[in-house]
Amino acid sequence: MSAQTERLVTDVKVLVNDTEELVKATAAQAGDKIVDLRNRAQAAVNNVKPQLARIETAVVEKAKSTATATDTYIRENPWAAIGASAGIGLVIGLLIGRR
Repeated sequence: MSAQTERLVTDVKVLVNDTEELVKATAAQAGDKIVDLRNRAQAAVNNVKPQLARIETAVVEKAKSTATATDTYIRENPWAAIGASAGIGLVIGLLIGRR
């Protein structure tokens, strides 16, 4: 997943750079250069969309897996979960009370 994330970041950077070029070109002139930059920006967006969908699917699956594991743990160890929740609540209460 790390390689996919790195590729996504690279593609987003390319998209941003192409979009910036498009804005600069549009402010100064019209014509073939603008059409070329718009096509490059559209191609970059089209390349990023499938990668975003794959990453979103992977994140959703990981979240479901984590939720299932958490639910199983809590059902098997309810007192430990209650103790952990109480401890976290105490710490948050102390932090809020200090302000």
